[in-house]
Amino acid sequence: MREIISIHIGQAGIQVGNSCWELYCLEHGIQPDGLMPSDTSVGIARDAFNTFFSETGAGKHVPRALFVDLEPTVIDEVKTGAYRQLFHPEQLISHKEDAANNFARGHYTVGREVIDLCLDRIRKLADNCTGLQGFLVFNAVGGGTGSGLGSLLLERLSVDYGRKSKLGFTIYPSPQISTAVVEPYNSVLSTHSLIEHTDVVVLLDNEAIYDICKRSLDIERPTYTNLNRLISQVISSLTTSLRFEGAINVDITEFQTNLVPYPRIHFMLSSYAPIISVEKAYHEQHSVPEITNSVFEPSSVMAKCDPRHGKYMACCLMYRGDVVPKDVNAAVHSIKTKRAVQFVDWCPTGFKCGINYQPPTVVPGGDLAKVQRAVCMISNNTAVAEGWKKGSSQRQGRILQHWRRIMRKSELKLKMRTRKLSIESSIWMHGYFPLVSVNQACLSCMVVPPIYSMFAIALHLFMVGIVEV
Repeated sequence: MREIISIHIGQAGIQVGNSCWELYCLEHGIQPDGLMPSDTSVGIARDAFNTFFSETGAGKHVPRALFVDLEPTVIDEVKTGAYRQLFHPEQLISHKEDAANNFARGHYTVGREVIDLCLDRIRKLADNCTGLQGFLVFNAVGGGTGSGLGSLLLERLSVDYGRKSKLGFTIYPSPQISTAVVEPYNSVLSTHSLIEHTDVVVLLDNEAIYDICKRSLDIERPTYTNLNRLISQVISSLTTSLRFEGAINVDITEFQTNLVPYPRIHFMLSSYAPIISVEKAYHEQHSVPEITNSVFEPSSVMAKCDPRHGKYMACCLMYRGDVVPKDVNAAVHSIKTKRAVQFVDWCPTGFKCGINYQPPTVVPGGDLAKVQRAVCMISNNTAVAEGWKKGSSQRQGRILQHWRRIMRKSELKLKMRTRKLSIESSIWMHGYFPLVSVNQACLSCMVVPPIYSMFAIALHLFMVGIVEV
């Protein structure tokens, strides 16, 4: 078998994981309690769904997943949600205190208290695998747990499972939408671990997926559930070949082989097509050339950057549904003739294609329409640097403005305090009353000439006015 262990870290990773496991269960016909009525080989781990699920002797299917968070709120939602009977209780790990958007707390202090327990649970999951392919790691690098604990866990995984593939699905801070001031610092600190200890990282951006939901699905105010269900379709498409039959199967180790020219250049862009609402689906054709052209459009990319401003080093097209190799070859040939899609000189034929016969599954009552075919593209494009520069420069600008406002207020208070001290010292030097503050001079019954007392009270009122300004 070719098993994959999924690791969901922090609030974002866990919420994306909820959507992913919901979709996996629907694709394989597994009920929320883990039972599978259509399974005729109970207790025999030879079926396709055993990539993501381990099967008990009683016929219950348990996800090969670990959910980790440093505070219990999000884990409690899983324990009380619709799929609470699906997960093993030992695979839901929470701690007492949060990382508080602080990389250091997640990496060095609070995260250290749970890392050994996490590795022990991962070891148990790995021991139950006959042919472990690798790990899928889900986290957001803007928060404290996703960046700090995520980096720590990746470092330990590279020591214990150095030869296994590690694919990261990482939510990076957006250029405009921000939930914390310190997101840039957390993302920079965790990027070092992503470069060194992962094989492929798929960059995801909330702002880009918000725009896709508004434009393609006509959702006026998208929620995180809408975003996560789109992300789950991408992740499902990448692993379809491991779980279902197809004409051209793609292993997860092949992503690294085909997409990564140099070990450190492994940050990918992702896009998915067709993303269409139920109202529009019956009025469009969704042919193979059409959906292939759609994934190369900048508006389909799930990160805030324009691939037309860079060059492709490689791209992987994962088709699923009613697709034949002849149509795929014709679509790829058409893409190569376009001027907007440019490849680097040293890799002019950088296409990797996978074809699977399992059509995409949609969540009942969800936003996506049921279609006969779909394609997911993972591409290595030099324009990924544009998203980092744009986001970091704008965020740094906001941070600088924030700190400038704080510094201005501090300087103003310092000037007021200095002015007050200078007036008090001048009063003392001229012998008006002994060395005490103006407040003390007004409130205490000091033996001073009446004219000096009136002067001190008037001076005090004046200074109070200055301080309040």
